[in-house]
Amino acid sequence: MGIQFGWALQMANMGAIYEYLGAKPDKIPMLFLAAPLTGLLVQPIVGYMSDHTWSKLLGRRRPYFLVGAILSTIALIFMPQSSTLWMAAGLLWIMDTSINVSMEPFRAFVTDKLPDEQRTRGFATQSVFIALGSIVASALPWMMAHWFNVHNDMVNGGIPATVRYSFYIGAFAFISAVLYTIFTSSEYPPPNISERQKVKEEKKGFGAGASEILHSIITMPKRMRQLALVQFFTWPGLFLMWFYYSPAVARNIFGAANEKDALYTKGIEFAGLTLSFYNVVAFVFALFLLPFIASKIKRKYTHMACLLAGAVGLISVGFIHEPNMLYLSMSGVGIAWASILSMPYAMLGGCLPENKIGIYMGIFNFFIVLPEILASLFFGWIMSHLLHENRLLAVEVGGCLMIVAALLTMLVNDND
Repeated sequence: MGIQFGWALQMANMGAIYEYLGAKPDKIPMLFLAAPLTGLLVQPIVGYMSDHTWSKLLGRRRPYFLVGAILSTIALIFMPQSSTLWMAAGLLWIMDTSINVSMEPFRAFVTDKLPDEQRTRGFATQSVFIALGSIVASALPWMMAHWFNVHNDMVNGGIPATVRYSFYIGAFAFISAVLYTIFTSSEYPPPNISERQKVKEEKKGFGAGASEILHSIITMPKRMRQLALVQFFTWPGLFLMWFYYSPAVARNIFGAANEKDALYTKGIEFAGLTLSFYNVVAFVFALFLLPFIASKIKRKYTHMACLLAGAVGLISVGFIHEPNMLYLSMSGVGIAWASILSMPYAMLGGCLPENKIGIYMGIFNFFIVLPEILASLFFGWIMSHLLHENRLLAVEVGGCLMIVAALLTMLVNDND
């Protein structure tokens, strides 16, 4: 829940922050590039390190929760004080890297703790708390303006106070929630651990670690390869929404002329509110319906249906003129989000060797960051030359990619 404060604040606000600081629509994807490039390296390394860590005080995964939370909190505090585009992009890079240090071991943590028959419920429960954090974090700028009467106008061309205070609150929530988990949870020791083995592992060095990561990529289980293809087409739909949805609502639906227009800030706040709502839907769906549906039909069919709901939600945004109708569109996205956060990991966990869960969870996240890298490198050109800077159309392209992901889910063999 705490980690999601960091993710949700950047998802709902970074596109707008970049525009506040003068970025053009075709430049925004490139400003997101450093973070996934770093994640590509950080995630498998952190996974490998957590597989080979055992602390009597903090266990296997929790040391990484702690380090990532401290660094992420610092970045969240400084982000809304950015005065230039490159300062904001640099802080996003630090923040994303730090969040990945905390988040990557959490996937392995759930798999460590639960047998296969409980993993669907385990990851669905994790989705509930992720959604809960997102509900609050996404709506924070709107809450600042409407509940606490914080001024939402830009001061000297900078970032509005509603956004700044939201990041400060998010930083406190992040570190508090992660510390609670660290001090109240426990971990099972790795199987067959001994002091002699521990010393042997510590002496392996960087080269051995890199070799093991490469070998794991080459020999990844068949089901993991199938799920990786699904992930590869799922996440661009989400990235395009996070890149462009909030500015699209402000400009295309609220009618703001530019980022200095008062309607722009109102549109951004309302977009954050609808993003919060899709997490309400994800919360309810993951808590009450997702495990039940998955128990009645195969997990892959559950995931396919949820992705189709998300695709319809994203595509429908381009046909909406009345702001309140966005809640209906975001309902579909919320159903997909609940499944994206749980079903692939529940299907993956059962096919991974116990001593490499951290590495494989890190490698699996390749197929989240790779499409983000491609979108960052190439979507600016597409935005400028093919979509003519139509932000709503970019969100709809994301919906089409999610349809492809839903169809690819049919290829997954959940029994391998």
